[in-house]
Amino acid sequence: MKTALIIGASRGIGLEFVRQYREDGWRVIGTARNDEGLAALRDLGAQPLKLDVTRIESVAGLTWQLDGEALDVAIYNAGVNSERTTGLAPITREEFDRVFHTNVLGAMQVAPLVLPFVEAAKGSFGFLSSRMGSVALMDSNGSWLYRASKAAVNSVVKAASLEAQQATCVAMHPGWVRTDMGGENADIDVQTSVAGMRRVLARAPGERATHNGGFFNYDGNALTW
Repeated sequence: MKTALIIGASRGIGLEFVRQYREDGWRVIGTARNDEGLAALRDLGAQPLKLDVTRIESVAGLTWQLDGEALDVAIYNAGVNSERTTGLAPITREEFDRVFHTNVLGAMQVAPLVLPFVEAAKGSFGFLSSRMGSVALMDSNGSWLYRASKAAVNSVVKAASLEAQQATCVAMHPGWVRTDMGGENADIDVQTSVAGMRRVLARAPGERATHNGGFFNYDGNALTW
């Protein structure tokens, strides 16, 4: 039985990853910050782990909680949106800390702890990024704090890929998805987004030379940094 770890799995895209992998017969370990999220994971048959990626003392427990695991797939899905801004709007320190602690610091704390367990299975380690994090594709400076955080996530993925010897690390743009974060007017539903990203992750180990350290749209097309 294959095993997947979904970090940030209590709702939206993360919960859909859990649902789809479970439906395909995978064993799934999912993390959530609160009891409500943990209950949602249990309802889908996942093994729940309480984890707050913004608290180092919480993240530190991952190593012993995953002891002995070999992860075919690990996904860092934890993330928050920034306040929506236009132009070079001033950013408060509080807002900067809120966004970067979850989107970037969390990824940097989790990656070195989880990567060895993905290496053990020669699996895929996916990080939820965004097309908004691409410098080359930037055609608007709206929500520039969120854009900066996702550009930083892309750098984290590239750094992790250079450490990986057997695992394949990829950044993924889920598309504009109809979730609480994406809103009801978004382009695609969460089922389509997650199914596409699962295909990216499934293909990655077999095409490691071109995929490790890469940035991909949910439909499999490569994106520029």
